[in-house]
Amino acid sequence: MRCNISIFRPISTKYLFTTKKIALVSVINDLVTDNRVNRNCTALVESGYDVLLTGRALPNSLQIPINWPFKAHRMKLLFKKGPAFYLFFNVRLFWFLLFKKADLLFANDLDTLLPNYLVSKIKGIPLIYDSHELFCEVPELQKTPFKRKIWMRLENWIVPQLKNCITVNQSIAGIFEKQYAIKFVAVRNISEAPKQFVPKLKAELGLPLDKHMVLLQGAGINVDRGAEELIDAMTYIDNAVLYIVGGGDVWPVLQSKIEAKQLKDKVILINKIPKSELLHYTFNADLGLSIDKDNNPNYHFSLPNKIFDYLQAGVPILASRLPEIENVINTYGTGDFITNHEPASIAVKIKEMLLPQNQARYRLNMQKANEALNWNAEKIKLMEVIARVKN
Repeated sequence: MRCNISIFRPISTKYLFTTKKIALVSVINDLVTDNRVNRNCTALVESGYDVLLTGRALPNSLQIPINWPFKAHRMKLLFKKGPAFYLFFNVRLFWFLLFKKADLLFANDLDTLLPNYLVSKIKGIPLIYDSHELFCEVPELQKTPFKRKIWMRLENWIVPQLKNCITVNQSIAGIFEKQYAIKFVAVRNISEAPKQFVPKLKAELGLPLDKHMVLLQGAGINVDRGAEELIDAMTYIDNAVLYIVGGGDVWPVLQSKIEAKQLKDKVILINKIPKSELLHYTFNADLGLSIDKDNNPNYHFSLPNKIFDYLQAGVPILASRLPEIENVINTYGTGDFITNHEPASIAVKIKEMLLPQNQARYRLNMQKANEALNWNAEKIKLMEVIARVKN
């Protein structure tokens, strides 16, 4: 039976005798597939902290990697979603943080901020807040005004009082700075380039050898991310197979659509897998997709992890024309854009980008993009925030 609790050495022993400062990092997900959070933890370790990352346990939680340079703890909760889940999670997290020794708290996103803020005030220790998105503008909250009002009140109360804040790009940083009159440092979601990585062959992964591979990856494939229309677009395409790797709210909808349209040979769903396994699929792709709909501020200003993962793998990108994504693709010439979310239109653009001459042109520009867009350069900004707090 798989255990959802860390298999590392007992936490209490290590943290009782350590001479290093201790950072407690909180996130509401199940830890393994959140690459931004994992990079934050590694940066804290490199800054001299002993790090304990805390999230939640789910029935399908992936095994915690044994090579992480930090500790991890998963909380088992009675509820999986809804108001009861958020209430129970925040209460559990508050008591967990309150009775753990810590020199720094690091809250990821608004749904972990309240307990971190309260404990930072009670214990008089610094707090770093990382907002991964415009939380109050996500489609799920836009459709439930009462819930959105609660989260907005929480954000309006706490964020103006914070001193150390980061977020995922300059557009969102500017919005927060204008709204709350405090500084947000933009640290983009650029993964560390894989070292000495040799991707598996298509045959080893069970990928078709006579067709192109089109890839949509992501841990948050939710409503209005374009996945449904992408599946419909595959009815117009015969020389490619679409792989959707990850998970999200619309996963059951995608499964039903594939079944109803009899597309099992054209569309393959793969549930969340560790980044080390996902890389093999990314490096084998002929086209990477990021086609969120421009129908809410959060998506409009997004700059997903997958954009940089595709670049590092040398995979041309087909994306929605959103400002932060458009800036990256146009600056380096590494892809193109859909004009709308009509399945037939998406299919035309996919076919065009899979043409050999276009593949060669996009891939030629990847080296320049990766020389400029790398985690070593991006990490400097995060390390400066950590150093300011530590000193």
